[in-house]
Amino acid sequence: MTNNDTTPVKPPRRRPWWRSHWLLPVRIYLVLLVMLAVFQRSLIYHPHQVEAVRPIDGGFADSQVHDVTVTADDGTALHGWYHPAGARNCVSDAEYSEHLQSDRPVVIVFCGNAGHRGHRDDVLRLFSALDVDTLIFDYRGYGDNEGSPSESAILADSRAIWRHVTDEQQVAPERMIIFGESLGGGVATQLAAHACRSGETPRALVLQATFSSLVDAAGYHYPWLPVRWLLLDRFDSQAVVPEVNCPLLHLHGTADEVVPFELGQQLFARAPQASRSGVPKQFVELPNIGHNNIDRSEFSEYGRALSDFLKQISP
Repeated sequence: MTNNDTTPVKPPRRRPWWRSHWLLPVRIYLVLLVMLAVFQRSLIYHPHQVEAVRPIDGGFADSQVHDVTVTADDGTALHGWYHPAGARNCVSDAEYSEHLQSDRPVVIVFCGNAGHRGHRDDVLRLFSALDVDTLIFDYRGYGDNEGSPSESAILADSRAIWRHVTDEQQVAPERMIIFGESLGGGVATQLAAHACRSGETPRALVLQATFSSLVDAAGYHYPWLPVRWLLLDRFDSQAVVPEVNCPLLHLHGTADEVVPFELGQQLFARAPQASRSGVPKQFVELPNIGHNNIDRSEFSEYGRALSDFLKQISP
């Protein structure tokens, strides 16, 4: 008996090339790239938003910090605090302006990428103990500020804060100290370079645990991602620090696990050897200190280094 079935046998279906098993890692990698591109700012900025940042949030009495608001170029209200030097109190706008007319130095503090100004009481207390008046503002989207953070917006806001102090409050640039920690170091370096380019050289730039650029810091943590192509916010401090002609102090822990010590050294190496007034740049190593355990008390190694530097640059 013969089999007369002449129906052709269909060849087995081939798996589409995009579903091949060997391409699975590629697909996963591409998905990660898309996610990084879309959500990168949520990975950079970690704001702590509250209805209002109160003095008690920093352990202060109401008279120890004074609320100050600066209007950004786009109309966003930037809320901050003024903390007077020493044991002085400030309870009104008139008293705030009067304090700023003294001959004391005034520091603007730019924070890292997390929390809000109420979490920086240690740096406020340290500058106050060193007889420096302090201004600290939250970035847009942080604390009780509206808006969303981005490099361009934050840098524009920093210049608005500078104008508030130097133009509206008539504080001479040579009394101004610009301070930045971590991400805030990128903001502070850009503002100092802008001020120096404009002929408004500040008294000093003080940096803590900051990077050569955000791209370098991200590349350290994610070496398998093309962050140099994808990052929108770059905070390229090393590109502008050669323009900073005021005295420079950089403090960095050798065990920093967030911003590697080497990136701080890299930024410091790009800065001029000395300020326009002849003060040599200074780099202070904090042995075995990480990113978030720096002791910023008056009598710590950090506090002594800052105190010695302020004495060196005093008129």
